[in-house]
Amino acid sequence: MAKRKGSKNRSLKRFLAVILLFITVISGVLIYRSVNTRAAVGAQRAQDGANNASQEEGEQEQEQEEWLLQLVNKQNPIHGDNDIELTELSNGERVDSRIYPQLQKMFDDMRADGVYPIVASGYRTQKEQQQIYDKKMAEYTKKGYSKEKAKKETEKWVAVPGTSEHQLGLGVDINADGVHSYGYEVYNWLAENAHLYGFIHRYPEDKVKITGISNEPWHYRYVGVKAAGEIYKQGVCLEEYLESKGLN
Repeated sequence: MAKRKGSKNRSLKRFLAVILLFITVISGVLIYRSVNTRAAVGAQRAQDGANNASQEEGEQEQEQEEWLLQLVNKQNPIHGDNDIELTELSNGERVDSRIYPQLQKMFDDMRADGVYPIVASGYRTQKEQQQIYDKKMAEYTKKGYSKEKAKKETEKWVAVPGTSEHQLGLGVDINADGVHSYGYEVYNWLAENAHLYGFIHRYPEDKVKITGISNEPWHYRYVGVKAAGEIYKQGVCLEEYLESKGLN
């Protein structure tokens, strides 16, 4: 009888061992799946975060391009005055605050090279642009020009109100200080270096047919360092550059 009892005990132990092994295996599988699931969820969250960050960066870049590369000319007028933050310069002229750091850096480097510039004209309101336009018209009329011819000549030099980059706060007329430098020194320096700071010669002599404005070696427009470098390297005007990018 004792022998049979021992046999039953051994069978029970083997049964319990099998059950324990089964539980251990099942637990391992469940833990493995749980770990993998958490890892997969974590990876998906990380990927979602990266995608969201990339999307936000793309949106920010697009928003930046919208103000940096806004085209203003006769075919693309602006309406009224823009609501922009302005920084006043030491001579009372104002510019869009976003371009001020690069403008100041450019002027500092010009002075370090012995060239002394000033911003002769920065931001203008619609009213101020109208006054400049009317004054130029009056000058030609006084010379005996017909109204039609006076208008044509005026618009070679003065943008029609609503079509001036000065109303964006991104266009600046840069001349010599009249004491330490001559105009040509300022213009030559700008022609060679302005793109390094994000500024372009907006109305080149060989692009008059496209821009509609006569050559103005003093008028520079901020478009950002990247675009300015590409425009300078390609030898194009802003209209051509934007068209090549499909933005015009």
